[in-house]
Amino acid sequence: MAHQAARSSVVETGARWGLAARGVIYLLIGVLALQVAVGSGSSEEADRSGALEALSDKPFGAAVLWALGIGLVGMVLWRLSEALFGAAGPDGRKARKRALSAVRCVFYASVAYSVLAFTVGEKGAGSGDRQSRDLTARALELPGGQWIVGLGGACIACAGIWIGVRAALRKYHKHLKTGEMGRRTRQAVDFCGVVGGVARGLVFMVAGGFAVRAAVMYDPSEAKGLDDTLRAFATTAAGPWLMAATAAGLALFGVFSFCMARWRRV
Repeated sequence: MAHQAARSSVVETGARWGLAARGVIYLLIGVLALQVAVGSGSSEEADRSGALEALSDKPFGAAVLWALGIGLVGMVLWRLSEALFGAAGPDGRKARKRALSAVRCVFYASVAYSVLAFTVGEKGAGSGDRQSRDLTARALELPGGQWIVGLGGACIACAGIWIGVRAALRKYHKHLKTGEMGRRTRQAVDFCGVVGGVARGLVFMVAGGFAVRAAVMYDPSEAKGLDDTLRAFATTAAGPWLMAATAAGLALFGVFSFCMARWRRV
């Protein structure tokens, strides 16, 4: 019993730390993208690498980067625990939920690795855009590469739709301790959760669409990372306004992640 309690405490701490770390990264990405949209930061990368670069230049930047990396490791352990033992809630032990936690575990493991690698000085991988193009190029060279890239892009696009729809329907309510919030706090959390989740879903959906296009055209340069995906919004009929709105949404998702760190059931 004591062992289970200790494990539960460690997992909860890791989860909350990880959610807060995710919040910092999305908040910074949103701010960087807003700067690009208004023309004051066109040379900045509005993606994870840009956010880490921005942090590294600040006082105590190295300590903050280490805190983010360790926090994301906590997120990995939390999702791994859910995959192995089930998540909180009545349906947390269902195979579908555990499989989804396993996918999230792998995703956040890659994010944690990239943050920690950056922290120890491995910055040679380049921006997220270049990494996306390089990965797409390698995948296209494989047997059935076009199908692999196309299917991967379709999965990312579908994940984006799923993320956005769930946010719009406020599916996150079942994970929050809403009874501990006041009315105004719930309204603020809902605003951040809906707008931020829809913006995040939109970015995933469009990035997946670019990957599908790269597969169809057999051209890895068509694949785009987060920075190029956000900049593509500025080339639409809505112009920089759409990019600015999406950037603000990503920043709000960062704030929502802080709220999740405070009130999420783990």
